[in-house]
Amino acid sequence: MIGNDRKVAVIGSGVIGAGWAARFLLNGWDVSVFDPDPSAGKRLMRVLDNARVALPGLSDMSVPREGRLTTTRSLEEASAHACWIQESIPERLDIKKKLISDLATLVSSDCIVASSTSGFRPSVLAEGSPIARQVMVCHPFNPVYLLPLVEVVGHKQTDPELLARADRILSELGMRALIIRKEIDAHVADRLMEAAWREALWLVRDGIATTEEIDESIRLGFGLRWAQMGLFETFRIAGGDAGMQHFLEQFGPCLEMPWTRLTDVPELTEDLVKSIASQSDAQSSHLSIRELERIRDGNLVAVLRALKGRNWGAGAVLNAHDAVRGQSEPDEFAGPVRTVSRAVPLDWTDYNGHMNEARYLQAFGDATDRFMEIVGCDAEYIAAGNSYFTVETHIRHIDELLAGDSLVIDTICLQGEPRKMKLFHRMLNETGDLVATGEHLLLHVDLQTRRTSPARPRVMKKLGRIAEFHSRLDPPDGIGRAVGQRP
Repeated sequence: MIGNDRKVAVIGSGVIGAGWAARFLLNGWDVSVFDPDPSAGKRLMRVLDNARVALPGLSDMSVPREGRLTTTRSLEEASAHACWIQESIPERLDIKKKLISDLATLVSSDCIVASSTSGFRPSVLAEGSPIARQVMVCHPFNPVYLLPLVEVVGHKQTDPELLARADRILSELGMRALIIRKEIDAHVADRLMEAAWREALWLVRDGIATTEEIDESIRLGFGLRWAQMGLFETFRIAGGDAGMQHFLEQFGPCLEMPWTRLTDVPELTEDLVKSIASQSDAQSSHLSIRELERIRDGNLVAVLRALKGRNWGAGAVLNAHDAVRGQSEPDEFAGPVRTVSRAVPLDWTDYNGHMNEARYLQAFGDATDRFMEIVGCDAEYIAAGNSYFTVETHIRHIDELLAGDSLVIDTICLQGEPRKMKLFHRMLNETGDLVATGEHLLLHVDLQTRRTSPARPRVMKKLGRIAEFHSRLDPPDGIGRAVGQRP
């Protein structure tokens, strides 16, 4: 059997499996899903609906065309010609091992067989299997279509070339593979979460804090620090100028104090389970799971985009993903120049549920920035002390855009003179309908004097050429309009 290098088979479409399907599908992969549960299809569609709105908002580039989704009736049909199998069935060792055994006669020799398991070691999963060299753990975090981390764990028999290929593919999906050095039950991240979880159970059991109070302590305190800097780097800063050594000298002795009960696990008695469940209901039952998912996704997109703006932590992963997609240089200028192609992020919408008016200006500003790059006013040119300042803008709002909607902006250069550049942007939705227009007058500026100056010859040459081409175009509707002017 020969594998298709852009097809993944997802076995099991629970929360994790459906998240994997969304991550691959929305990055242009063909996805085949097998799950015998009659309700699986509905669950899969719900996750895909969420992902189609949320995932495109992480990128400032045009996302790939969505792959082809197929739901199948058998393991054999799902795995046919796949180059990657993502096992996401329930956490039971016996059924996971049986699945890997069944796959042995169905997959090609170069197919990655990855398990989403949060606890089992790959050597245990692959024990006695003729495809043991293809088996590894790729443990993601929910929601898989937004969070970039994947714990990748091989074992002694795992083919290093397959591990390297898994790393490359995950990177292409906008994810970061954390290659675990040695096999260990529950890998790394879940062990850290389990430690906090056990301590939280004790705090609830002993009546020290409620579930809501514990969650507040995380999301309003150290959780925000951990989201962008992790554990050790956060503690390094806590050590001040002397760094980690001072932190350990100051707080290390605390480890010998009985501050935590991590070595002692509370018994999950009926009373403790009831207490935790009732407190959690009091905290969150006013919202449905669907509402909580949407709130979570919106919060994560906002946090991740904020980190993206700082090129830090998970945001740096997103920027690297955008850089790979990139924007190609237009090879001709006889028509309008495509300056923006993207989706509307969740955090661009307002109380009316559509794109906020300020974001129209941001999108048009991005289009102007891109046009400046095209004519040669790039980072190097600006660093040398030259740039353009916008001095006048007029935007017409013609239609609305919702979160997840695709938009493009086509730009016409109305004026290209040594000291002036006048642009007209047309924003279109995915069906080509006009959504908004923006007319912008910019002056070329010497950044040292902060006064107007002639553009440098290399910029003027290209700007003048584009302006000449565009002067032959029919003027688009809306040029020169005043606020409130009737059609």
